Amino acid sequence: MQIDQDIESWLRLGLTEGVGGGALRRLLIAFGDPARVLAASRPALEGVVKKPVATSIFLRKVDEERLARTIKWLEDPLNSLITLADSDYPKLLLNISDPPPILYFKGQRQFLAQPAMAMVGSRNATPQGLANADAFAEAASNAGFCIISGLAQGIDTAAHQGGLRGASSSMAIVGTGLDLVYPSRNHELAHKLANEGGLISEFPLGTPAISRNFPRRNRIISGMCHACLVVEATLYSGSLITARLALEQGREVMAIPGSIHSPLSKGCHALIKQGAKLVENIQDILDELHYQPQPVPRFESVADEGGGTGVLTGEGDDTGLLMYFSYDSTDIDTLCARSGLTVETVSAMLLGLELEGRIGSLPGGKYQRIR
Repeated sequence: MQIDQDIESWLRLGLTEGVGGGALRRLLIAFGDPARVLAASRPALEGVVKKPVATSIFLRKVDEERLARTIKWLEDPLNSLITLADSDYPKLLLNISDPPPILYFKGQRQFLAQPAMAMVGSRNATPQGLANADAFAEAASNAGFCIISGLAQGIDTAAHQGGLRGASSSMAIVGTGLDLVYPSRNHELAHKLANEGGLISEFPLGTPAISRNFPRRNRIISGMCHACLVVEATLYSGSLITARLALEQGREVMAIPGSIHSPLSKGCHALIKQGAKLVENIQDILDELHYQPQPVPRFESVADEGGGTGVLTGEGDDTGLLMYFSYDSTDIDTLCARSGLTVETVSAMLLGLELEGRIGSLPGGKYQRIR
């Protein structure tokens, strides 16, 4: 990204001690642009923001080391700032009560123009939940929605992976600076998102993983999107915070139902009881949004990895031990009773099915079919 005086002014103001998003927005309304804010007198600044903030701006209390590091970071063609003054600032995000004045962006900015869908859920998802998130994300991406999530383990990761395979890709909204990857195990996924989708943060470079920042980033996840789909969630899941924010922002909220016995379905069922759309397939989403799938040119560096959405259509020939699985979790004793086979035989068959990716193991010695 070319570093001009305008970009440096945005950075200087955004990195000034005490200047938060609310203060920055008020200053922009009063003075028009960051350069005029930085040139304003102390009395003029005190007429808009609190005295300590005005003093910080007037005395240029900027973290010069962080400023220099950010300017260096912006030399990478993948890295850029998105400000309220930019034409490709996400339009829906402008309509929330507290849009971030500055977004740090790493990736392919063309995907900002795509309609977007948030997909969120548990970090400790079931194998079926992960498969659902992956398949729904790929189908929605191919229908024209860029998939937005939070780069967390579990449902977020599966949603990003599915979205990246689709034509409209995926973007992650993170709660750290973009020079860090959290969780670290998603480093490879973050690299793929940077090259084939996008990573977005309102937090300056060097911002570590602080718990209070993640609820804040949730308002951006929901705010950028037309709808928010919750895949799996307990009653106390952070995903329900995103769903609540989506409702407050006037977005559609949808949820995938699950087993009545699963704690990871309780949050989704609670949302459905409160009026969220029950979703069983991609067409349910398109119908709710009155959206016609749009042909989207595939991003040229995204390899066609195949895959499919069998989990959405329910197609497949279940034979062998799978015919004795219900869609709830099942233990070996139950499978032995249903099939008449020995424990040794069932154990061997379970291992084969797990290696094929057709079932997944759960805590407590239980198993669940995936497709």
